[in-house]
Amino acid sequence: MEIDFGKMNGLVPAIIQDVRTQKVLMLGFMNEEAYNKTLETSKVTFYSRSKKRLWTKGETSGNYLNVVSIKSDCDNDTLLIEVVPDGPVCHTGTDTCWGEDNVGNPLAFLSQLQDFIEKRHEEMPEGSYTTSLFKDGINRMAQKVGEEALEAVIEAVNGSDERLIYEVSDMFYHLIVLLTEKGIRIERVAEELRSRHEPGWHKH
Repeated sequence: MEIDFGKMNGLVPAIIQDVRTQKVLMLGFMNEEAYNKTLETSKVTFYSRSKKRLWTKGETSGNYLNVVSIKSDCDNDTLLIEVVPDGPVCHTGTDTCWGEDNVGNPLAFLSQLQDFIEKRHEEMPEGSYTTSLFKDGINRMAQKVGEEALEAVIEAVNGSDERLIYEVSDMFYHLIVLLTEKGIRIERVAEELRSRHEPGWHKH
């Protein structure tokens, strides 16, 4: 990735985004040295325009920005850096430099959960319950989805809201394992539901 540091006197803007919540946390600037240090350490380092030096975010507070990915825009003069922050980002103590709480849409976790399950499918670590499901095969996975769905129905009729949420969570987990085995992302299910609200949609 070739970054064009020549347009702003050797600097490029760096947008910092939490990879989990998708919240934009802050904006800083990097020169080539800061960019290279960020690559080497996997912790975001900026160039301070006021202090005229490099500074690694978190070097004083301990709230480092741990790099997950770095992307350049179409002109190669702006960076989007996805991170996992160790704590609040702003020097005022707030989660973001816009005073927002760093909380994303809880539904986005379903996609992250499938990412985790896919990794389990690739690595198949011993002692993992998810690994055991993949080893048992699709018939067992489908059986577990049915069992958990039945448990959810029972709680809906005769149980508490807390137990219903617990059983639905189990059902969702096993359903995502089944989808992963079939090579289907949960986003495709969401897209199907979204399409049903389009004008002209007809049931198959």
